[in-house]
Amino acid sequence: MYYSAQHSSPVGTLTLASDGSSLVGLWLQGQKYFGGTVAQAMAESPRLPVFNAAKEWLDKYFSGQKPAIAELPLAPYGSEFRRAVWEILCSIPYGEVITYGEIAKEMAARMHRAHMSAQAVGGAVGHNPISIIIPCHRVVGSNGSLTGYAGGIEKKIRLLEHEGADLSKLVLPAKETAL
Repeated sequence: MYYSAQHSSPVGTLTLASDGSSLVGLWLQGQKYFGGTVAQAMAESPRLPVFNAAKEWLDKYFSGQKPAIAELPLAPYGSEFRRAVWEILCSIPYGEVITYGEIAKEMAARMHRAHMSAQAVGGAVGHNPISIIIPCHRVVGSNGSLTGYAGGIEKKIRLLEHEGADLSKLVLPAKETAL
């Protein structure tokens, strides 16, 4: 059985999901692939210890602290490839960005391949089921484009600004409006 809880944040209402002991999902309101990794109905249970820990983590994060991802029991559901990409996301330092291509190079090395598709990495990043905590908002295109955030470009920008990331070399995708 899966459980859910809501949490208010500066980027809107967040929905948290748990298997009862670990966090399996965190989605922004209106996010693409919302709840996609939880195939069953979720029962509202906001007082689970894992939700209390996640809410405390989020409150610290949004107050300007830098809580460690390892403070939370995370169990994102996905293929071995996706989980490996999400593991790389967890290593991106607070306030910094990395490109899909850089992640692809690291994945190629881990898989003992000469090359890895940045598009395959983009698919894994885009399907990250635990937004914010697994920081997929820190991934940008090779040209500095702020493309590819399932929660929306505006929220990606807000999260990066919150972390103090240098946005001066980053650009909006061609179909978005100016910063």
